[in-house]
Amino acid sequence: MSDATDRLIERLSAEAGPVHRLPPPARRAMLWLLAVAVLAAIVIAVFSDLGVFARRARDPQLALDMIATLLTGIAAVIAAFELSLPDRAPAWMLLPLPPLAAWIATSGYGCYRHWISFGPDGWELGESTHCFRFILAVSLPLGVSLMVVLRRARPLAPVRVAAIGGLGVAAIAAFLLQFFHPFDVTLLDLSVHIVAIAIVIAVASLWARWSERREARP
Repeated sequence: MSDATDRLIERLSAEAGPVHRLPPPARRAMLWLLAVAVLAAIVIAVFSDLGVFARRARDPQLALDMIATLLTGIAAVIAAFELSLPDRAPAWMLLPLPPLAAWIATSGYGCYRHWISFGPDGWELGESTHCFRFILAVSLPLGVSLMVVLRRARPLAPVRVAAIGGLGVAAIAAFLLQFFHPFDVTLLDLSVHIVAIAIVIAVASLWARWSERREARP
């Protein structure tokens, strides 16, 4: 054993503090999701028009769309917590794919139905600017809080963890949008939603890459 290794062992023995084992990732994910749910319920109760939402929610297509969106967010957040641990298989990234596929399918069907009903008007932008700002504004605090919690596990692949976490917070933001969006989604609206979600994922990934490089500097 080299002198450098001996000195490292001595320093760690003298200075290293006790290591506290993190709770299971599923439990940590559920606690984070529960905190988000409580805050979201308060905001929805205070600021949304629940009467309008209740009338819109009678549409089975919208109900299925919201369920798929919420399941995408929950699955992606759980996958991010699992992937933050070094012994978890990369296959956890596949967890949100089934609800994501259902979300895209139901949203696409809703847009197609709107286009059939309204013809050329089905291509109008509708409330896209509001939707774009809403998804980004809600995703920012959710994303920051999620990244802070995930970093406690010191993930070995932070970019992958951040990307799947970004999908999770963007999906949750898109789910919450429906409580404040009393309009049918057009095809162009859906495209704007996808762009906003892609921006959230990209920003989360770039932030993780920047953090990783900063920590790697001597």
